[in-house]
Amino acid sequence: MKAIRNFFDNIRPGFEKGGRLHFLHSTFEAFESLLFVPKTVTSGGCHVRDAIDLKRTMTVVIMALAPALLFGIWNVGFQRYLSINQEVGFWSIFLYGLEKVLPMLAVSYIVGLGIEFASAQIRGHEVNEGFLVSGILIPMVMPPDVPLWMLALATAFAVIIGKEVFGGTGMNIFNPALLARAFVFFSYPSHISGDAIWIGGLSKGVGVVDGFSGATPLARALAGHLPFSAMEVEKMFWGFIPGSVGETSTAAILLGAALLILTGVGSARIMLSVAAGGYLTGLLFNLIGGSAYMSIPAYQHLIMGGFAFGAVFMATDPVTASQTKSGKWIYGFLIGAMAVVIRVLNPAYPEGMMLAILFMNAFAPLIDHCVVQVNIGRRLKRAKQAVQKV
Repeated sequence: MKAIRNFFDNIRPGFEKGGRLHFLHSTFEAFESLLFVPKTVTSGGCHVRDAIDLKRTMTVVIMALAPALLFGIWNVGFQRYLSINQEVGFWSIFLYGLEKVLPMLAVSYIVGLGIEFASAQIRGHEVNEGFLVSGILIPMVMPPDVPLWMLALATAFAVIIGKEVFGGTGMNIFNPALLARAFVFFSYPSHISGDAIWIGGLSKGVGVVDGFSGATPLARALAGHLPFSAMEVEKMFWGFIPGSVGETSTAAILLGAALLILTGVGSARIMLSVAAGGYLTGLLFNLIGGSAYMSIPAYQHLIMGGFAFGAVFMATDPVTASQTKSGKWIYGFLIGAMAVVIRVLNPAYPEGMMLAILFMNAFAPLIDHCVVQVNIGRRLKRAKQAVQKV
């Protein structure tokens, strides 16, 4: 590392003001801060100093995403070979999944970081590390067979419309990864619905065997193929089902949730309240009845579709979520409740988690405002009572 440090120190003058490559100053800063802790510190006033910074926060989130991503890569290959009834070894399955997912990751990062770097250069700002996580999240919420050009368009839309127009990382209202998924969902619905897209497509002219269904649990529920057997519920929990790359395994997602909670990077309040909102709403529909979808056991909503993934990695986004303690409980509960309501009552959008989180992103500032105003009112009331006693 010392040699790399010396290399950056030697070329730094060329990127500083007056240097020949000063116009690439933001790009130089981005690569240097990715490898080393910046030497700049705050000055003046009182500041709470901590070892955590944005880069370390992003690193923890990436580590938390690793179990779901690695399992998702394997599951893409598993679903493909299961669909053609061909038995192969672990590495053949994993490599097939990697062949599908790696180009998705590459396109996401190339397009997203390219826009981020260009925007930073034009504005003369530093390149923020926020897209390090978004670049992984976007492919993880997509089907494994989404066309790469479509993924590139969705990524560009998410970065430009979802982030840069608001001022960049930390200023965006909506979660960029969910905006990318919403872009594909509403612009190209045929490429994010149906059975074939969830099994990685066809290869070498080999077709899907008779009797195999590539439908996701949500699609099967919507079609009325209920109730789920105990074996199907177990598969949903472990993730041996068709679905988006990173959303199928609740077990792998829970491993990431544990890391986020233990490190304090993710909000346990939001995760628990999302689960509570979804579970209690599911119980309410169970009591009402009226359709097979309403009769789905409440706990199954928590392991279907992108519910768990959204609760752990999307709803907890510190930029777009509520910031107050009470607000986090309210924000999370409403996300969970709304996701189940959309699933059950609106057949056109069986995956309600995406819409629920985006909708509550818009209301997060209002929730915090109301919580703050209530706290102010309580303190003023206590102050008046103290004055009256005197």
